[in-house]
Amino acid sequence: MSKYNQKTIKMKKSVLILMSLFLVGMTFIVKAQNMTQEEKNSYALGANVGESFKNAGIEVVFENFKEGLMDALKGESKLSMEEMQACFNDIQEKMAAKQNQENDVEKEKGKQFLLENKKRAGIHETESGLQYEVLVMGTGAKPEATDKVKVHYTGKTIEGQTFDSSVERGEPAEFGLNQVIRGWTEGLQLMPVGSKFKFYIPADLAYGERGAGGMIKPGATLIFEVELLDIIK
Repeated sequence: MSKYNQKTIKMKKSVLILMSLFLVGMTFIVKAQNMTQEEKNSYALGANVGESFKNAGIEVVFENFKEGLMDALKGESKLSMEEMQACFNDIQEKMAAKQNQENDVEKEKGKQFLLENKKRAGIHETESGLQYEVLVMGTGAKPEATDKVKVHYTGKTIEGQTFDSSVERGEPAEFGLNQVIRGWTEGLQLMPVGSKFKFYIPADLAYGERGAGGMIKPGATLIFEVELLDIIK
């Protein structure tokens, strides 16, 4: 068979696959459009539960899950309360083990990032492990741990994803230094008013094991670019 014919067959196969995927997608859209509100609600509940299982790393035998759901709707159960509790304990243990593993991975990523980062020129590190970089050194007063400050900031993950930014909102933030993460409390006290610093904050000085929101994972090292605008008296 010639190379030309082989190429033609491959192209035809690719076109057929793309058309099949397109038709499957269109079928789903049409089906969704024809759903009643109750059907949509049911689908949304199923999708929500499925996403929760996926995020938690829970393996589900669908037939047994469906059977348990149907029995519960009928007010029945094939397991005793003691057996049910044992199952929930097992699920919680597996979820905790997965979470701890993910935390360890995230903390190790942060540790390696900070080890490499402090080799760069202009990076300073405090006794606590906080790293900072002076972008602009101001000439004003330095805040104390009990002061309230006015700042502009942008927070990013070590992968470069922005998770919060007063700059993007176009409105400075005001808060007490005793009301924020430890990395901020320590770091802002190094800054004279008018300064702009970049902070590299290890997990134990940030949100630790709990994380925050969807983008700040438990055990995450964070990067903040902060401009100290004023100390509010």
